[in-house]
Amino acid sequence: MTTLTGDYLTLDDGRPAVRLTRTYHRPAEQVWSYASDPAELARWFPSTFEADELRPGATIRFFEDPNMPESTGTVLAADAPRHLSYTWGADELRLDVTPLGDGTTRLTLTDVLESADTAARNAAGWEVCLNALDAADRGEPQAPSQPAWKELYDAYITAEFPSGAPVPGLDDRT
Repeated sequence: MTTLTGDYLTLDDGRPAVRLTRTYHRPAEQVWSYASDPAELARWFPSTFEADELRPGATIRFFEDPNMPESTGTVLAADAPRHLSYTWGADELRLDVTPLGDGTTRLTLTDVLESADTAARNAAGWEVCLNALDAADRGEPQAPSQPAWKELYDAYITAEFPSGAPVPGLDDRT
């Protein structure tokens, strides 16, 4: 059985989103670097992430993703070491870092979706990415024996996450 850690939700403003959380035995500053430092992001984020600075209005460049063309995003909010949000394609990514007081820190990734039918696809993708971050946090080169994206995608569909959006690299509609 595949374990899923994502939730599908509707935000107060009516937009659909998927949310995944992880807890690390690290201080908030280290987890913040996982979410904001391009060298750390290279260990788990699906695109190369390049930004001159993280401040509202700054441009982020995303490239070297086999499933997406090169693109840019805009930093919407940056409050180190607690919150970072930016646009990526038509979505908004929110990364929240919360110290839990026992030497652990929670990372919450919320993908505010352009369209609800991307929920299963994106949740599966973020699950794969965060599994890679978990492995990197443990000092492992890759996530051993983790479910593949397709297995996670099918499990999210079974969990009744909205689906139907084209799948880059697999779907002839893209």
